[in-house]
Amino acid sequence: MSGSTWIATFLDAQAAELGAARNTLLAYGRDLIDAQSWLAGQNTDFAAATQADIEGYLIHCDAQGLAKSTRARRLSALKQLFRFAFEEGWRAENPAIQIASPGQDKRLPKTLDEAEVDRLLVAARDYGRNANDRARDTCLMELLYATGMRVTELVSLPVSAARGDPQMLLILGKGGKERMVPLSPPARVALAAWLIVRDTVEEAAVAKGAPPSRFLFPSRGVLGHLTRHWFYARIKSLAAFGDVAPDKVTPHTLRHAFATHLLAGGADLRAIQTMLGHADVATTEIYTHVVDERLTQLVLDHHPLTKADTRPANGTSSIESD
Repeated sequence: MSGSTWIATFLDAQAAELGAARNTLLAYGRDLIDAQSWLAGQNTDFAAATQADIEGYLIHCDAQGLAKSTRARRLSALKQLFRFAFEEGWRAENPAIQIASPGQDKRLPKTLDEAEVDRLLVAARDYGRNANDRARDTCLMELLYATGMRVTELVSLPVSAARGDPQMLLILGKGGKERMVPLSPPARVALAAWLIVRDTVEEAAVAKGAPPSRFLFPSRGVLGHLTRHWFYARIKSLAAFGDVAPDKVTPHTLRHAFATHLLAGGADLRAIQTMLGHADVATTEIYTHVVDERLTQLVLDHHPLTKADTRPANGTSSIESD
């Protein structure tokens, strides 16, 4: 059985048995094809690869200057492939089972402060070629910040989820898992305004013979809805228009801002985990570090004892003890 057949069968199983998301499957596929190509250059393949071969591939990845997170992801894909091969009886042993992950560099997620988010929301209302574009962009941005959705979840929302002035949205997340997320009043207003525009445009299109769309944000592209790439470019334009540094802004930055601002406002970590759709609360806990870092900087910037001119020349405190 060829390496390509191994990969294709493994990915089919991931999709059918675990409900793996399309983007996850694409990432697995890219990583496994890269490993397959390297193994072929060593005159071996998935069926014959040893633990030393896999370790050699990881050394190759390190020599390429790939980040720890990338190397960890590639090893994870290989571990899952070989576990699947062992369970299916393709191999008598799993050569990757004892290989330790290189781990990942811990990086705090980039986020935006509330003033920057406000400027982005204002930009969505003012930017665009016409009123229809502005209504769409306002709805996209308000929903993203109000719910913390992943951008794929946002652009692929079915219009049925938005009917009837909902106070909560039903979101289909990773692995086909559903969750309910409350909508803020501004998001509900923006959603209602966009539905009027969307339905008017769709009625005209259907009258000309176009099929009706099931998506809240329809598009004439292959997917039938706005794409992640389109929205990535759009939010950069909104950032530039709203005087927010474009290199700070991505759709995922708004997701981080949603979580960070909720946590800073006193929201429960478990509630934020549920709204973000995180399987493990440990993933959500990264936002506590973001808030802690901001509080530390707040003290350093504003506490009187951190300013040199608050202490007398003799080194004693200018604040009397009680």
